[in-house]
Amino acid sequence: MNQQATLLLETSRFRVLEQEIPVDKDTVVRRPYIVHPGAVAIIPLLPNGQVCLIHNHRIAVDKTLIELPAGTIDPGELPQTTAQRELREETGYAASRWRSLPGCFMSPGILNERIHLFVAEGLEPGPPGREPGENIENWVVDWKHTLALVESGEIEDAKTVVGLLLWDRLKKA
Repeated sequence: MNQQATLLLETSRFRVLEQEIPVDKDTVVRRPYIVHPGAVAIIPLLPNGQVCLIHNHRIAVDKTLIELPAGTIDPGELPQTTAQRELREETGYAASRWRSLPGCFMSPGILNERIHLFVAEGLEPGPPGREPGENIENWVVDWKHTLALVESGEIEDAKTVVGLLLWDRLKKA
């Protein structure tokens, strides 16, 4: 944010700002955008060649999506700390080994949210600690089937598509 922006909306998770952009000496355009603290997505790998995905109902699209476990970074929290917390909360698993992958911006035309991607291995099961209102179910899937779900379009969530395809490429390299 290089110039002064106007706050349009503030919520517990993000802010909506609008900035005036000079086009020429007589023209200014207004561009709204969302400021988000960032998030994490985790690829939880089980030792038998499976991955733990989740079914997560998303009200913005009124649909249950197949996703990687994920969550918003709390103020002052490191992304890996968020990843450890969210993996346990959403799936019940705790991991003994973590690997950071390159992250990505989700929709930089309107949103500054950066997703930090992690691979979690050495999983130990436990009870999930889902937040009230979270409609999430674990789904353990064979890796090849997971890739087929991406290729068929059944996995529509961008962070999940990016994370799975990136990890598949990196582990083959």
